[in-house]
Amino acid sequence: MAIRRRKSSKQFAVIGLGRFGSSVACNLSKMGYEVLAVDVKEESVQELAGVVTQAVQADATDEAAMRALGIRNFDASVIAIGDLQASILATVIAKELGVSNIIAKATSDLHGKVLNKVGATRVVYPERDMGTRVARNLVYGNVVEYLELAPGYSIVEARIQEAFVGKTLRQLDLRAKYGITIVAIKRHGEIVVVPGPDDLLMEGDTLVSIGKDEVLDHLEDTTNDWS
Repeated sequence: MAIRRRKSSKQFAVIGLGRFGSSVACNLSKMGYEVLAVDVKEESVQELAGVVTQAVQADATDEAAMRALGIRNFDASVIAIGDLQASILATVIAKELGVSNIIAKATSDLHGKVLNKVGATRVVYPERDMGTRVARNLVYGNVVEYLELAPGYSIVEARIQEAFVGKTLRQLDLRAKYGITIVAIKRHGEIVVVPGPDDLLMEGDTLVSIGKDEVLDHLEDTTNDWS
């Protein structure tokens, strides 16, 4: 029973409809993509029926069931199963069935290493990442968003400090002094991508910056003296 698909848009399979999986499935659907949502629990499937393209009750650790759903034909499969053994087996099956892009949810570093070894294209840590975001927002009140790019490096969206108002990026010289690269300025709902050195910062601006965690911490800390 393969899902009916249109060739005009990307299709995604989301396997495991807990909090994370349901959120991914709903957001992809809202963005206009075709989504197959799969879970072993009927109640989880029913909650997304009518929201996504198709919601199916099936066991992701059953290779025959996954083959019948045709998941190899999707642009990507998100393995969002919380159970350690089931998530690993589901990832193995997806890989063996020919899924080219597998995004798998991990609950620990060891879990993530195993998922990488058995075929996951990318491993995500939603609980850990959310904990990091909450912690940084508690410590640095000006942080809007935070994303780890690689160990030791992050991209941060933070409201500018009072000391930055009225200064240009050339005057602040953040890249030369601290290795911080400003990739965008968000202002009143508009985005200035790759701002120039003479762009003037205004009150209420938000900077999107990339750099090492230790220097971004310095940027985020409103107690630092930037005068």
